[in-house]
Amino acid sequence: MTDVTQKADLAIARADRVMAQLDGREGSVRAAAKRERQRLNSGLTRTLARIGIAVGIISLATIAIGLILPIGMFGFLAAVGLAIGVAALLAVSGGKEIAAPDVSTDLPNGQMVQRFDSYLFRARRALPAPAQAEVDRLSAALPGLRETLQRIPDLDPNAQDARRLMSVHLPGLIDRYLHIPKAYRSERDGEDKDVDQRLVEALAAGREALSEISEKLARADLAAFETQGRFIQSRYGEELLPAPDRDRV
Repeated sequence: MTDVTQKADLAIARADRVMAQLDGREGSVRAAAKRERQRLNSGLTRTLARIGIAVGIISLATIAIGLILPIGMFGFLAAVGLAIGVAALLAVSGGKEIAAPDVSTDLPNGQMVQRFDSYLFRARRALPAPAQAEVDRLSAALPGLRETLQRIPDLDPNAQDARRLMSVHLPGLIDRYLHIPKAYRSERDGEDKDVDQRLVEALAAGREALSEISEKLARADLAAFETQGRFIQSRYGEELLPAPDRDRV
């Protein structure tokens, strides 16, 4: 009975660990989905605003032309058709697809992290399960990385390293993986690793690199805080000490 009980306890403990890992992954996925919904809602608002502005401009132009030249029914219908076409074009251009983040040199660090987060969320479903788990770990670390990066200049060397990882290297890795036909993904390379294994290892390396950058910046903030505290203490600490009681002298 003792052996059976021990085996049962081990099985239960193993199941608890597996369920805890699954719960952690599901929590990361839910958090990433929530952030993506917020971005989509914000993007929808901007798209509707652009459509409204475009339709307004076309309407004003039609009215202005009508005051000078009679446009007639066909001119009015042409203006309506133009407005509908522009609105449809703007609506379609606001759609999301799996594509590397479009990053300009003047894009702030915080928005850079958001675009990379959105890209990971959209690309996740096309990846194998082990890579999805690695993407979940990477996504879970992005909110903290964003808070750190948005406080430092875009041209900071650490920020530049993070931007290259999020805009070039990691999206390029995933895009190249998606371009490989499924029939060839089981082939092994010179190190006896298949495509899926190489993808997981590269994603893990990128995640660790971003984590190191975030930790380096956080430790720099801690060091700056400590230096500032020591300076204030050494400069003003003695002035704040209570004056000696002269009656006791």
